[in-house]
Amino acid sequence: MVLLASGLGALIKSVTGLGYPLIAVPLISLVLGIEDAVVIIAIPNLAANAFLCWESRDAQAQTRDLGRLCGLGVVGAVIGTIALVNLPEQPFLIVLALSILLFLFQFIRKPEFSFSPAFTRRWSPAVGLLAGAMQGAIGVSGPIVATWFHSYRLPARAYIHSLTFMFGVTGAVQLVILLGQGQMTPDRLVGAVVASVAVAVATPIGLRLRKRLAGPSFEKLVLLTLVVSAVALIFDALS
Repeated sequence: MVLLASGLGALIKSVTGLGYPLIAVPLISLVLGIEDAVVIIAIPNLAANAFLCWESRDAQAQTRDLGRLCGLGVVGAVIGTIALVNLPEQPFLIVLALSILLFLFQFIRKPEFSFSPAFTRRWSPAVGLLAGAMQGAIGVSGPIVATWFHSYRLPARAYIHSLTFMFGVTGAVQLVILLGQGQMTPDRLVGAVVASVAVAVATPIGLRLRKRLAGPSFEKLVLLTLVVSAVALIFDALS
């Protein structure tokens, strides 16, 4: 299950910039539990984000608000990772799913919807804090960050660079705390190695697929990924 979930999640992530934890955590948690799933994917997820961020580094000049988002994202990741072992994950999942659905409703109602630079500068610290907390608590911050950056209307490569940069920073903090807490047991480390192999195989395939997508096709795929993620999160919270 770890191999299959990681391969599928990495394939989607390498195309859209998100999707690995969204796919891998729920599937792995079906057989191992949510804490095991979050810890197992921490290493391969960080590696995937680092690679995809570096691969899209030429688009860095087209991004914005990354400093504000990541600064508070680090704080949120610390809080969320500590909360992982102390709080139930259902409230996190439900809040996350409802946030996605609200954005999708707004986008369907007004497809040209976007946030102004002034608005994003003002609210990006709060979004970063929330995304970091979700990353630390349940290993999934993609829907929040992807929804936020989608409203920026960035070019595809700038969008992916923004996502993976943010995920990489919060994921690194999460991993350090997990290691410090002794969460990376030998069994979980074996699972992380298996997941990393799947990520290494699937990522180049996804990059080739991404090159065939542009403009509206890329945007539709991102929105579809958000829809699927919202449904999966609700199902996971209620099951």
